[in-house]
Amino acid sequence: MTDNLDNLYKRVSWRLMPFLFLCFVAAYLDRVNVGFAKLQMQADLQFSDAVYGAGAGIFFIGYFIFEVPSNLLMTRVGARRWIARIMISWGLISAALMFTNGALGFYVLRFLLGVAEAGFFPGIILYLTYWYPARRRARMVALFMSGVAVAGVIGGPLSGWIMKSFAGVYGWNGWQWLFLLEGLPSVAIGVWTLFYLDDGIRSARWLSEADKQLLERDIAADVRQHQHLPLAQVFRSGKVWLLALVYFLCVMGLYGVSFWLPQLIKNSGVSDVFDIGLLSAVPYCVAAVTMVLAARHSDRSGERRWHIAVAALAGALGLLLATLYSDNTVIALAALSVATAGILSTFPIFWSLPTAMLGGAAAAAGIAMINSIGNLAGFVAPYLVGAIRDATYSTAAGMALIAASLLAGAVLVVSAVRLR
Repeated sequence: MTDNLDNLYKRVSWRLMPFLFLCFVAAYLDRVNVGFAKLQMQADLQFSDAVYGAGAGIFFIGYFIFEVPSNLLMTRVGARRWIARIMISWGLISAALMFTNGALGFYVLRFLLGVAEAGFFPGIILYLTYWYPARRRARMVALFMSGVAVAGVIGGPLSGWIMKSFAGVYGWNGWQWLFLLEGLPSVAIGVWTLFYLDDGIRSARWLSEADKQLLERDIAADVRQHQHLPLAQVFRSGKVWLLALVYFLCVMGLYGVSFWLPQLIKNSGVSDVFDIGLLSAVPYCVAAVTMVLAARHSDRSGERRWHIAVAALAGALGLLLATLYSDNTVIALAALSVATAGILSTFPIFWSLPTAMLGGAAAAAGIAMINSIGNLAGFVAPYLVGAIRDATYSTAAGMALIAASLLAGAVLVVSAVRLR
C-alpha cells in the first residue's frame, strides 16, 4: 500500500509541480523585475531611492488589503478559475508599467499589481493541502518556492539582456521593453491554467476512481489532526499572529535582497547591466539547491523550528559579510549567495507550520492572513533601505537592519513558536 501511495504521489507531483513552478517563476519575475528596471528608469524618470523604494514596496499594500478576501474567494470559485484570473490580470498590469512617466503613475501601477496578485501565493499553499498531507508538504512547497530562485537565475541575465539589447527599439527605453516582455507571458500562462489545472482530487480526470479514493483517504487522515477554527477566532489567534510576525521578519530578508541585489552587485564595482544580470543569477543558483535540500531534511527528520532558525541566521551572516566586503566583487557575491540561500530556505519549511495546524476555512483565512501580514515587509524593507541609502549614501546600514530582522526571526521561532 505504501509503495502504491508513493508512486501515486509521484504521478501527482509530475502533473502539478512543474506547472505550479512555472506559474511562480512568472509571478516572482513580474514582482521583482522593478529591481532591474531601476538601473535605467531611475535616471530616466529622476526617481530618488526613497521614491523607488516606496514604489517597489507599495505593491504589498494592495497585496495586504486583498489577500484574505482573495483566498476565501478561491474556496468558493475554485482554484482553476481563480488562479487563472490572478495571472491574467497581473500580467496585463505588469506590462502596463512600461507606460510609467512619473512617481504617481509608478505608485498606482505597483499598487494595482499587488491587488491583482493578492491571493496567488497563499492560494497555491492552500491548494497543495488539497493534494498532499503534512508529512510530504515541505518538499512540495520547496519545489514550488524554488521558482523564486529560478526566477533569479533566469530573470537576472534575461532582464539585463532585454534592457541592453532592446534599448531604443521603436523609441522605447530598455526598462519599458523589460516590463512588456516579462509581463505578457504571465497572461498566456493564465489562459493555459484554465485548461490544465484541476480544482482538486475529485475533479482530476487523469486519475482513476481508485486513485482518487486512495488520495482522499490519505488526506482525510491528515485533516483530522487540524484545528477547524471559526473565522473570527482565526483573526484572534495568538499562534497565527506569532507565525505572521516570524514570517514578517523573514520576508524582510527576502525583499531586502530581491529588490537591492542588482544595486549591491553594482556597488561592488560591476557597471554593465548584462554583467550585473549574470552575476545576480549566482546567489539564486545556490539557493535553488539549498532550499530543496533543507526542506527534504526537515521532512525526513520532522523538525521544523531549528531548520528555520539556522537558515535565517545564515541569511543574516551573509548580508553582514556582503556589507563588510562590499568593494570586493568575489567575496561580496559569495556572501550574497550564502544570504540568499539562507533566506530562501526558511520559507518552504515555515509554511509546513500553519498548514499542519489549520484546516478548512481556518486554513484559507489563516494562511492568507499570515502571508499578507508577513508580506507587509515587502513594503517596509525596500522603503527603509531606500530611505537609509538616501540619508547615508550607503546600503550598509539598511542591510544591517535586514540582518537584525532575520536574527530576531530566528530567536522568535525557536523560543516562542509551539507546533501544537
